[in-house]
Amino acid sequence: MGCPGMADVGFIGLGSQGAPIAVRMMAGNRLTVWARRPEATAPFREKGADVAASIEELGAACEHVGVCVVNDADVREVCGRILPAMRRGSLLAIHSTVLPQTCEDLAHAAAERGVLLLDAPVSGGSPAAEAGTLTVMCGGSTAAFDQALPILQTFGHKIVLLGEAGAGQRAKIVNNALLAANMGLAYSALALAEGLGVARSAMADLIQHSSGRSFGFEVFARLPSPSAFAHGAGLLFKDVNLLGAIAHQDNALATAAMPFLKATGVTREKL
Repeated sequence: MGCPGMADVGFIGLGSQGAPIAVRMMAGNRLTVWARRPEATAPFREKGADVAASIEELGAACEHVGVCVVNDADVREVCGRILPAMRRGSLLAIHSTVLPQTCEDLAHAAAERGVLLLDAPVSGGSPAAEAGTLTVMCGGSTAAFDQALPILQTFGHKIVLLGEAGAGQRAKIVNNALLAANMGLAYSALALAEGLGVARSAMADLIQHSSGRSFGFEVFARLPSPSAFAHGAGLLFKDVNLLGAIAHQDNALATAAMPFLKATGVTREKL
């Protein structure tokens, strides 16, 4: 256990966004991490964190665990192993972007073991994680939110409870689909301008100072080509597909996003 006033916190999913979240969680807390690749845990050991030998060991040691792995299958696998090891009254926070149903199912499984679950995907990427200014979109009980809040505040700035488990995922999926749609519209707009004889660079600079600008446009305008965004496009492609799974209808966001996402060279089969 940690010193008085310190929380025993754990984190699984030390990728480009998860790693800086875990670093921020160390502020005033005792951190334990686990990763499939031992090299991912080395920087944390150097900072004074404990490294668990297994997911189960981490779960037993921590009162608050954050999970930020890639997809639904990974979330279900990790949580299926960690929940039986966690103490009653502890909390599991899901920071991955997955189907709302996944979080709803896990919330029921957690409740059966006396563990609180918070659906808490984040927005802002690694720069915001490093700065502690992530947006955290939460779904779960008020009790879960209140218990998690001091830990969420180590890395988040805008932290909102939106409803029961799954609500945070619904908000995150719509948000990311809107980003993808804005980038898709930027792709179409600049191609249209070029076709009309306006230089791409001039049009991009003009829009940055005009009413057509958006964060998605700013990101797209910096790309030398759509393929330069292949890594980020893979994640947005996943999230647009998640929107299709929960919306159960054709939607304008996917329609706007897909021409750009396909131009990056990423397809569903490559995810």
